[in-house]
This record gives sequence, C-alpha cells and structure tokens, in this order.
Amino acid sequence: MSRSVAIVGGGLAGLSAAVALAERGFAVTVIESRPRLGGRASSFSDPSTGQLIDACQHVSMGCCTNLMHFCKTVGVDRFLKDQPRLWFMTPDGRISVFKADPWPAPFHLGRALASAHYLTAMDKLRIGYGFCRLLCESPDADPPLLPWLQRHHQNARCIDRFWGVILTSALNETVDRIGMKYARKVFRDGFTRHRDGFTVQVPSVPLARLYGDELRAYLSARGVTILENTGVKAIDPASLPIAITFRDGRTLTADDVILAVPFDRVRDLLPPALADQPPFANIAKLQPSPITSVHLWFDRPLLDRPHIVLVDCLGQWIFNRGEMNPGEHYVQVVVSAARPLRGQGRDEIQRLIVQELQRLFPGPAKLLRAKVVTEQTATFSAVPGIDAFRPEQATPVANLYLAGDWTQTGWPATMEGAVISGYRAAEAVLRQHGFAEDLVQSALS
Repeated sequence: MSRSVAIVGGGLAGLSAAVALAERGFAVTVIESRPRLGGRASSFSDPSTGQLIDACQHVSMGCCTNLMHFCKTVGVDRFLKDQPRLWFMTPDGRISVFKADPWPAPFHLGRALASAHYLTAMDKLRIGYGFCRLLCESPDADPPLLPWLQRHHQNARCIDRFWGVILTSALNETVDRIGMKYARKVFRDGFTRHRDGFTVQVPSVPLARLYGDELRAYLSARGVTILENTGVKAIDPASLPIAITFRDGRTLTADDVILAVPFDRVRDLLPPALADQPPFANIAKLQPSPITSVHLWFDRPLLDRPHIVLVDCLGQWIFNRGEMNPGEHYVQVVVSAARPLRGQGRDEIQRLIVQELQRLFPGPAKLLRAKVVTEQTATFSAVPGIDAFRPEQATPVANLYLAGDWTQTGWPATMEGAVISGYRAAEAVLRQHGFAEDLVQSALS
C-alpha cells in the first residue's frame, strides 16, 4: 500500500510537493481552505463583469529554474511569456529601455545601464563599483544593506533610482530595511550568472487559469485528492498516523503531513506546547510586508507597452493587460513594500495612483472604474539575519514537514522560493522512507 501524505495548503509550495510525491507513488491529499488552488497567486471574479482579475500581478525571471520546471512538469509553461525588454519611466515621462546585448554575462547588460537617462555618468560609475564590491561579499553575509551601500560610495540618487527600484520590486521591501544577503542574491542570479537570468516572465492568463485545468488534470491523473473549501483547525502529530481536524469537525489521518500554509498560520495549527518549541517558536519572529495593487479600467489605451517600471514614483510597476472587455482597457499598478499606505483608505490610494498616471500619461483616457487590493501579509520581510528564523522543511517531529517560501530555501519570498520549499519538503519525506533523491533544480550558469 502506498504511503499517504496530507498537504495542508494549496499554494505553490504545497502544489510542488504534491506533484513531486505523486510522481513517486505516494497517495497525496491536498487540503485548501479556499475554493481554488494557487494560494497567494490568486485571482478574483470582478463583480462588474465576471472576468478573472489577479489580486496582484505575479512575475517570474529567467533565473527561476524551479518554478519553470514545475510549470513544464504540469504543462502550463506556455502561459509564461518572456519580456526581454524593460521600460523605465521617470516622472517627466522620459523612458529608457533595458535590454541585453549579444554578449556573455555579466557584460550583456553594460550598455543598458550606461543608457539609463535617470542616472548621471558618475552615478553609473558608483553603481558599477558598488555592484562589483557586492558580488565579492560572502553569500552568507547579511548586514543591513543601506549602511553598506553608503560606505561604498552610493549616494542618495543611486540608492533611490537603482538599488531601490530593483530591490523593492524583487524583495517587497525598502532598502533601509533589507539585509545584504538577499540583495546580493537578486543581483547575482538575476544579472550576472546567465544572460537570460534577468528576463521577466509574465503570465498571459489570470493566475486562476495558470493553476487551473491543466494542473488539476495532471494531479487527477496521478490520483491526487483535492479538498477545497476545507479549513484545517488543528494538527496532532503526537501519534502515527497524524490526525488532522477540520473546522467542520471532520478528521483525516495521514502517514506524513506537510504544512504548506502562510507563516502566520503554522503555530495556530499545532498543539500550544509544540508551537512554543523550536523551530516553530521562531516563526513568530518573521515580519510581514504588504503589497498594494490598484486595478484601473480606462475607456482607451493608457500605454502602448506591456509594462513600465516607474522611477521616483509611488507605484513601482504598471502592467498593461489590454482590452479585456470591449471598451475597457485594463492596467494594474503595483506598490511593493506598501507600508507607507497603511491608514490611507482605498479611495485615497486610488486618487494618488490615478493622479500619478495622469501626470505620466496626459491625454484623453477616462477612468471608468477602479479597485484597490492590499495584501497585508504578502511576503516576509527580508530584514538582516532573517534566516535565523526560517525553519528547515524537515522538523524534529516525526513525519511532520513544513513548506513555504518562508522556510529555508536560499531565496527570498518568491514563487521560486515556494517551489524550492515544496521540492525540499518532498525530498525530506522521501528520506524518511529510505529514498534519497535530489528534486531541486540547478541554477542557471
């Protein structure tokens, strides 16, 4: 009889673990409290039109080899579209194009940096120096980034217009709060290891579609049971098989359990005496960082590019989603590390973003409607020394495992980190039962 594995959480971490274990003969049950899969990579139905809208635009990069492996495995990689050019816009409306030259890494992006209109020649020299020094640092060094940048001759303009623009989007945190380890990771993997590492990949379909029919068919063909709209109240790992109690009072037992829920939910599911012991107690020290997305529909196209990265603006990215309904042209503005917006109502946030877009794109486009969505616990904050609080996927409790981008992955809070965590949790389950197999994919090199 195949061993049973219950995976609590149907986000990317849980799904990647489910795919890996189902391929290897385990009887897998995925338990998700929401009526859909995907976790934070989610969509909602727009009440005005019924169309699926992503709560927040998710993007990947060429360096995200495990996410791409997962998407290819389940057959949805065709929905990720490469965008080899990035457009950077300043408040005066000027635009610089960031693209690779046909040279080997790390020289392929030299001309792109040199052509950035929003940096002076001296800024670019400073950035080049800081970049080289950053790469020379130990991969495990994690002091506060801002003082390090200042000690290495990065002025306010370099910090705001280069380091901050890239890192706030990549890490969902501001430069003054970031540790050096994951800042270095972003630049090392995204910009220097491989010429395709920086290539942005954007889903061409809503996230509910990306993690929809093909994924379900893949899981069904391998005997995976999916329980949606099924909230878990408690996990009791004191005996084997492990007992899972649902919120409606039903129970389920499994030989192995993977908790693949957000970090702020883990300890609530465990017996209090266990939740207060390491490594579970340290999870409470992880700090959340919010993301705000402003969804806007105009009566005509606002921009003629697939996206724009904003410099010195409230928003960081504008994504052009096209004419999703006749006469309605949809754009989404993302504000990462949106902590400064706390306390401001949705109407005020909408007003500020619309005002900014009107300055950037003056013209006759008329706003038809809008929706503001804030995810207060979108990611964990990559503060200095954060890895001291991130647990391994295997726990001291027999047959109980953790998965999530907040576990030890070597990555910040990203879709890539989520998939790595799922694969590592699956590796730990396999080891428990006498099988050694490496599931995590190699980085681009």
